[in-house]
Amino acid sequence: MDFEYFSGSSIQQKQRSVASLHASYVAKFPSSRVLEVSSKSTRDIGVQLSAFNLMIEHPGYGSCSVECAFQASKVFLCGGPFLDLFDVSSRAAKSDRRLRESGKLVGFKYCDHEFPLEPKTYFYDWLYASALCRDDKLVEQVMMFDAFTDIEHNPERSINCQARTVAKVAGLARVGLLADALQSPRAFLELGYH
Repeated sequence: MDFEYFSGSSIQQKQRSVASLHASYVAKFPSSRVLEVSSKSTRDIGVQLSAFNLMIEHPGYGSCSVECAFQASKVFLCGGPFLDLFDVSSRAAKSDRRLRESGKLVGFKYCDHEFPLEPKTYFYDWLYASALCRDDKLVEQVMMFDAFTDIEHNPERSINCQARTVAKVAGLARVGLLADALQSPRAFLELGYH
């Protein structure tokens, strides 16, 4: 999708880029409703769905953001998971130096479940979907949209994209497989990737 990107890191510049992207999409698909899924969204639901803001309940550590849970679950060749990251801010969890200094990422461990690196977005998608689907009202609101964007996602720096994961949740819901997919990590893998 071609759109005008407004450089700069201010929220106003990001929102101008989002508006341009959405206008370009709606010009091609006129009846579509598009949601920006990030802290730069102009809609409250979009901000709420940011991985920095969306909360998940961990049985041992209580409520934390999806971002904290994701970073705290990483297992590296020389360290991790770093469980103390469950108790810090999303920004602190994402920028913790141990995530860069502990060698190669080898997998994820969340509660008693171990997750492989393939499919590449499997663990993130499952974690995010599990958090999102704890709130039926949030899922209802998501289902009012046809497309999802994340202006903050940079595919050169990150594999996971919260907008893509929200689209996966909406897709599974639309074909009646969401409840089955959320029964277990294995069910999510089988229904969401095969």
